[in-house]
Amino acid sequence: MKSTTRGTLVAVVTGVAAAVAGAAPAAAVGTVPVPVPLDGVEKSLTMELPRISGELPVPTPGAPEGPRYVEGRLIPERVLPQLPVTGGLPGLDVRSPLPHLLGDEFDHVGVDAPASDLRTLAPGLTLDAPLTPPNPDNFGLPEPKLPQVGLLAPVLQTVTGADVAAGPGL
Repeated sequence: MKSTTRGTLVAVVTGVAAAVAGAAPAAAVGTVPVPVPLDGVEKSLTMELPRISGELPVPTPGAPEGPRYVEGRLIPERVLPQLPVTGGLPGLDVRSPLPHLLGDEFDHVGVDAPASDLRTLAPGLTLDAPLTPPNPDNFGLPEPKLPQVGLLAPVLQTVTGADVAAGPGL
C-alpha cells in the first residue's frame, strides 16, 4: 500500500472516530453538532471564509395514549391512537466576513438560529360500530344506528427564533 493511500486511510478513520466520539455525548442531549470544516480552504485561499456549524435533532418516539372506553359506545374512543414524536428543528450558526462597506465598525455578520423543540402527534382514527349498546327495553338487543368515523388531525407545535448580529470580529 502506498504511503499516500495509508495517509488517506488514516485521515478517514481518524475523522470517523472523532465524529463518533463527538456525537455520542450529544445524542443524550437531543441534538448532534455538525461542524462544516472550512479551515483548509481558508488557508489555501489566504482569505477569511464564513464559519458554519449546525445542530441536527434526534427524534424520540413517545408512548401513545391507550384506548379510552366511553359509555354508550361499543368500540373504544380511539381505535388508532395518535403517536407522539418529540424532536426538534435543525439549528444553524453562520459567521461571515463583510467587506468594509459600512466602515471599520461592521466587518462581520452572524446568524444564529438554535435548534428548537418540536412536538408532533401522528394522525389517529376513531370510529363507532353501527349498533347501540344492549338496550334493556328491547330485551337486551342492540339497535341499529349510523356508523361514525372520525379522523384525528395531526399536531405540529414549535417555537423558533433567530438572532442576526453585525459587528467587529464576531
